[in-house]
Amino acid sequence: MRKSRTEILAYINDLDGYEGYVQFSHRPIDIKKDVFVGRNPQVEDEVGFVYEAHFANGKESIGIKQVNDTWLVSSTDIENVPTETFVAIADLKVNMAQIWIAESDTLCEDMEVLKLKKVVFSGFAGGEK
Repeated sequence: MRKSRTEILAYINDLDGYEGYVQFSHRPIDIKKDVFVGRNPQVEDEVGFVYEAHFANGKESIGIKQVNDTWLVSSTDIENVPTETFVAIADLKVNMAQIWIAESDTLCEDMEVLKLKKVVFSGFAGGEK
């Protein structure tokens, strides 16, 4: 779905039960203002704009990307997807889910093989640093 600048801020602030982070266009990530570990996101309108954001609630991952004059919002089901933990900014432990889909592959005599389709944010590991 596509959203305007004011719509994307309202959308983010209305997320209930999600944790995640926001990257603004005009400054580095501020751990206290832009990272929401174990709490609902709340962002303010700033000079810059939301460049990208990622949120998760254990069942769904939401990715937000700014493209030209709109923001694209994508949702991915992550309820039964295994995750891997990585260390990120300020030593936060971030979970990422890999989405693999079985597809026919001509290089394997048209047998189905798993192919990586996308990697999405799936939360913070235990909400701990």
